[in-house]
Amino acid sequence: MKYYLFCLGILGVLICCGVKNKGEYTHLNTNLTDSHFENKLERIITGSENYEAYVNLLLGKKVGIVTNQTGIITYPYSKGDLVYSTVDVFIEKGIIVQKIYAPEHGFRGTADAGELIKDGKDSKTGLPIISLYGDNKKPKPEQLTGIEVMVFDLQDVGARFYTYISSLHYVMEACAENNIPLIVLDRPNPNGNIVDGPILEKEFTSFVGMHPIPVLHGMTIGEYANMINGEKWLKNGIRCQLTVIPCLNYNRSMKYSLPVKPSPNLPNDQSINLYASLCFFEGTNVSVGRGTEKQFQIYGSPFLSKTDFSFTPQPNLGAKDPMHNGKLCYGEDLSTQEKVNRLELKWLLKAYESTADKKVFFNSFFVKLAGTKKLQEQIENGVSESEIRKSWEKGLLTFKDMRKKYLIYP
Repeated sequence: MKYYLFCLGILGVLICCGVKNKGEYTHLNTNLTDSHFENKLERIITGSENYEAYVNLLLGKKVGIVTNQTGIITYPYSKGDLVYSTVDVFIEKGIIVQKIYAPEHGFRGTADAGELIKDGKDSKTGLPIISLYGDNKKPKPEQLTGIEVMVFDLQDVGARFYTYISSLHYVMEACAENNIPLIVLDRPNPNGNIVDGPILEKEFTSFVGMHPIPVLHGMTIGEYANMINGEKWLKNGIRCQLTVIPCLNYNRSMKYSLPVKPSPNLPNDQSINLYASLCFFEGTNVSVGRGTEKQFQIYGSPFLSKTDFSFTPQPNLGAKDPMHNGKLCYGEDLSTQEKVNRLELKWLLKAYESTADKKVFFNSFFVKLAGTKKLQEQIENGVSESEIRKSWEKGLLTFKDMRKKYLIYP
């Protein structure tokens, strides 16, 4: 009911500033009535939409927000969802937003993976944007000057090497060191019921893997924040003054389709489901479809055996110079593959077996993605998939036991 009342109240804001309808800004019909809107009480309500739970923590305070294009509030409308930026709503509701902090891919979410993002200014609001990528992954004290409370609103996909949880770590650490409370607006994990893969070993810590967790952790970003705090993973064991605003009407067995792309090369539900399994190819000479319209739904290489399926990567949004740019790649199309419910290894093993020269199949990035040397060694030594999975069991059991303490949702 609170969400229903909030959305009715925000209609005036939407009428004034327009709304984003499936990616486009449109003018809202000022003659709308309740009958135009779908039942609000049955849908999943994200942390950002659970407005009444946190608004009093922000009013009258100078606020910083870590967000990007996934930081949105969605309102179900009979002619299509109304989607509008959390930042815009904050400003219209009188919250004093001072700065935007943007993760990998930038505030608008259009930059390539690993691309250097410069600080700047948002053209719509005029707010300064501070990049939290490249050499500035952790906000510096001077970049936090004047901030009384920090908000974190990013959509994660539940994979260890998806860097938004690494940004979360550094933001929590900076907030703890500078005595700034942090509010995490939780969002569902689209892979929320999957816990699988090798546990990261400490010597392979990097920005694509900062904590001793499996590849698929099965937690929302709010639950994960609780784990970072509770396990004292921040520098010197410090803890952040953390508040997690939960989702409502959510459990981790629910299907959750993201309303916007979380990053340029995860364009749909299929890519998000296959992401963790196919991302291992980023540590090999096999393309995952960057530079095509089926990113993380296909794989292939000029070095694999010829098949009926082929593609040629070309520069596009999110891939200015994709792997094997302009070269014919043979592989497999997984765009109609049934949803996976574990970390799948079969495509990686198949590609390794059919590659022209196994000595150059892996690159140094693979061990960072795997979080261990063991997986590459197992593949090179011909260890069966069942034996590889068996080697993960002890670590997964230990992690699942630790994870229980931090779960918010059934």
